[in-house]
Amino acid sequence: MSEPSYLRVAELHPHCEVLGPGDRFVVWVQGCGIGCIECTSPDWIPFDRGRMTAVAELAERVAAEAVDGLTVSGGEPFAQADAVADLVEAVRARRDLSVMSYTGYTREHLARHGAAGQRRLLGRLDLLVDGPYLRTRHADLLWRGSINQRIHVLTPRHADVADRLDRGVGLQLEVGADATVRWLGVPARPGFRQQFEQAMNLVPAAAEEAPS
Repeated sequence: MSEPSYLRVAELHPHCEVLGPGDRFVVWVQGCGIGCIECTSPDWIPFDRGRMTAVAELAERVAAEAVDGLTVSGGEPFAQADAVADLVEAVRARRDLSVMSYTGYTREHLARHGAAGQRRLLGRLDLLVDGPYLRTRHADLLWRGSINQRIHVLTPRHADVADRLDRGVGLQLEVGADATVRWLGVPARPGFRQQFEQAMNLVPAAAEEAPS
């Protein structure tokens, strides 16, 4: 019997409508070594944060709560490819859900040079958004932040996505019980996170980035 699989998770959201088609359960993994400038999730870059989560337990929750599918983002999902592939397989053993993943690598790099686990994960996806975020090429696109990033339709399940690649879907805003405001999705303009935090009085105005 194989050893139990664990995934280092940064955050979960069971009902996200802006990171893939439909209403999706999103898993943001912890840890990324790519280093995109102005990453919108800097807290999820260090590999020593987040929480270790048993894949079997997480799969049970995804299968029970997901509506239309599972999206894996981060962080860098392909940095934990074996565990993410295990999660996809465990979810699919329970329900035939759509699966989408983000990665800062290109599809070609993963296919040609990826480790066995990375190629295994790639082969289990319906949709892949690939490429690093490039601030200088920022654009308001469907589920992407910059022009270099691409949506790969890997199975017939979402063939219709090809007809709406250049239409952004905006952000999903939520107000918590403690009156904190949370946003999900891909911002339509660069520097949005810092501007949002300043507007919410979370970051002093003096910390604003100097003009480039």
